[in-house]
Amino acid sequence: MTRSTATGPSETVRARGHENVTGTHASTWELTSDDWLTPAGDCILGIEADRVPADFHRGFVEACRDADATVVATLRAAGHETVVTGRGHPELTFEDDRSLVVRTSDYVDDRTVMVGADAAAADLDRDLVAALADGADLSLTLCVEQ
Repeated sequence: MTRSTATGPSETVRARGHENVTGTHASTWELTSDDWLTPAGDCILGIEADRVPADFHRGFVEACRDADATVVATLRAAGHETVVTGRGHPELTFEDDRSLVVRTSDYVDDRTVMVGADAAAADLDRDLVAALADGADLSLTLCVEQ
């Protein structure tokens, strides 16, 4: 995956990995503000997220609600970087105050920040996932291309 050249509204979320990060989910990946993770959370990449969708700026949210918006997610941890590209959706609410989810499908709920993503947790760089399983700090930048 390549480095993004996205230049529109953006949001950055910081989280940390956890020993139970597996990154094996086939259709989503997630960050949560919770401070724990069970082995069942195979889509969760980071815990203790410092921001959640309800915290995102209105301009970013409105840009993501454009059905034609391209949303780029850049994940960075322990010197590894992965870029995931997807779309916005008019029904995105950004109301969740606990977690954010990136989806390969078109399903939308209060946690969804991107649909039609070109990578789920199982598709991500395995070195990045291994670093998160070792507890590495994670930075996620979401940007709407303009």
